[in-house]
Amino acid sequence: MALGSGVPVLILKEGTQRTYGREALRANILAAKVLAELLKTSLGPRGLDKMLVDAFGDIVVTNDGATIVKEMEVQHPAAKLLVEVAKAQDSEVGDGTTSVVVLSGTMVEKAEKLLDENIHPTIIISGYIKALKKALEYLENVAEPVNVEDDNVLRKIVETTLSSKIIGHGPERDKIISMVIEAIKTVAEKKEDGTYDVDLDYVKIEKKKGGSLLDSQLVRGVVIDKEVVHPGMPKRVENAKILVLDAPLEIQKPDLTAKIRVTDVDQLESFLEEETKLLKEMVEKIAATGANVVITQKGIDEVAQHFLAKKGIMAVRRVKRSDIEKIAKATGAKIVTSLRDLKPDYLGWAELVEERKVGEDKMIFIEGAKNPKSVTILLRGANDMLLDEAERNVQDALHSLRNIMREPKIVGGGGAIEVELAERLRDYARTVGGKEQMAIEAYAEALEVIPTVLAESAGMDALDTLLKLKSMHNQGYKFAGVNVLEGKIEEDMTKINVYEPVIVKKQVIKSASEAAISLLKIDDVIAAAPPKKEGKGKGGEEEEEEEGGKPEFNF
Repeated sequence: MALGSGVPVLILKEGTQRTYGREALRANILAAKVLAELLKTSLGPRGLDKMLVDAFGDIVVTNDGATIVKEMEVQHPAAKLLVEVAKAQDSEVGDGTTSVVVLSGTMVEKAEKLLDENIHPTIIISGYIKALKKALEYLENVAEPVNVEDDNVLRKIVETTLSSKIIGHGPERDKIISMVIEAIKTVAEKKEDGTYDVDLDYVKIEKKKGGSLLDSQLVRGVVIDKEVVHPGMPKRVENAKILVLDAPLEIQKPDLTAKIRVTDVDQLESFLEEETKLLKEMVEKIAATGANVVITQKGIDEVAQHFLAKKGIMAVRRVKRSDIEKIAKATGAKIVTSLRDLKPDYLGWAELVEERKVGEDKMIFIEGAKNPKSVTILLRGANDMLLDEAERNVQDALHSLRNIMREPKIVGGGGAIEVELAERLRDYARTVGGKEQMAIEAYAEALEVIPTVLAESAGMDALDTLLKLKSMHNQGYKFAGVNVLEGKIEEDMTKINVYEPVIVKKQVIKSASEAAISLLKIDDVIAAAPPKKEGKGKGGEEEEEEEGGKPEFNF
């Protein structure tokens, strides 16, 4: 920028790139469309997997939307915004992550056509907000209440969630579903209004390579991937009084480098004796509380191990912080950070603490804990990749059950609810009129992407399927949807046990709409210049990247 006198005035740092107006909007829309296009094929029971290879050559094979966007190294700022939306969806309800990215990408794609007709982004945003409010209203009206105390209802919910996952089709499916239902029923607490409060922190998932998924088991207690530190210690302790420590059973080393000058061998002897004495006092203090199991996050000195073994105390060291907290919660123990303030009432209790061999390794099982709500799902599998995917699948199943317990209402799956909402929104749009009507119709059109993608993945004619579904919904079949596994249209998806918790659909529609609105509001992208890279040129001289180079937004 230059003043009248011709003196240039720099407002932005040199090398900064700025795109504004329609150009910025179109770049953001393109980024969202590309990300949505990428995830489309992994939606639904016939969805395909993505193989993600990172910079170190590590491979992740999954069709879980949240994992795909987390593992992909997305560069474009608008695409990053959608990645954050998928992460939020995952942390909030744990399901519908692929749907939320596909839906928000389609919403901005439909908005682009309105922009081409010179409709201002503000009008589109206003129409989308009205459509969102109405969609949530209709969703509440269409949803049907269910009895969550009926195991069959819970089983159908999990089956729908796992239908698009690896473990949803194998011989282990029924066993995994039963384990997940049992785990949720154990940790659920009924509230006065009839709904349930479910704290998933009580459900621990532990993986161990070896065997098959059929060897997986549900343990009523906590399992930790550690073994007893000393061979002389008991491997099985009944009526266990457990001390949970966040302190080392070692002599603390000085922070600064210290030298000890010894002039006589006796001095060295007394020095070592003092160390042993201190460790013995520590063990005596623990034994005095009546503890017969010690679990610590830190280390245990070899001398301390010896004294603990002599006292018949089982000890486990270097346990993860998250596991320490779960053990404390399950056994009713208080995490002790210093042995100075050790009291018997800080101890936790469990019926049994035992070291067992699982596959090639040993693991510690804490069963019959003081708090009966604590459970562990121990997954077995042939390789790490399969175990990681199975863990993600079980997490999704746990979340879907938690969601139905929170709000016991369901809607038909297979794109049924999206078509129903789209048809109702079109009727509503006619009552609004004006340019906003076009925005609400665009929103309704975007919702139809879900049944369209499901039909495509089943090898059906997408347009033909959508037209038939619309016709059925207009005739009053509110849960008519796509039966992906058989490649046909069903009059009522709930009849073939395909239904989803209404809380998931609400979150998908809210998150997708908010992401689309956020992108449409941006009309200026100001990107700082990338840091200068310095490297050797061909002649061995230092080379610098041009400062004014344009920063690239790559995927």
